[in-house]
Amino acid sequence: MPRQVEGEPYNRISVDEAVEFHGSDEVAFIDVRRMDEYLEGHVSNAQFITVDEILARIEELPSDKKLFFICAAGVRSGLACEMAAAMGIESDRLFNIEEGTPTWIEKGYPTSTGTDL
Repeated sequence: MPRQVEGEPYNRISVDEAVEFHGSDEVAFIDVRRMDEYLEGHVSNAQFITVDEILARIEELPSDKKLFFICAAGVRSGLACEMAAAMGIESDRLFNIEEGTPTWIEKGYPTSTGTDL
């Protein structure tokens, strides 16, 4: 079950919880890793915006969906959530997938390689 830690403007969610929303029209997965990491393997249909570009590309985030940010271990995705919150996105729409993409791939969840941008 998603949880919020005091002081964080987003919810934390596990890959097992996040996969239940994969393919839903209500959720957008956002991969915030580097391009080389993304190309090696990423959540299928994830939008690719590096954490360094979040502020400059904030208007590209869907305004009508929950945003599930993912990186390799939950650090950069947490930062991306904080940046999105600072730009005015409601905290109940922001989710940090804590375990990250390697765990997603290890569990055999829907994954793509290369570019599907």
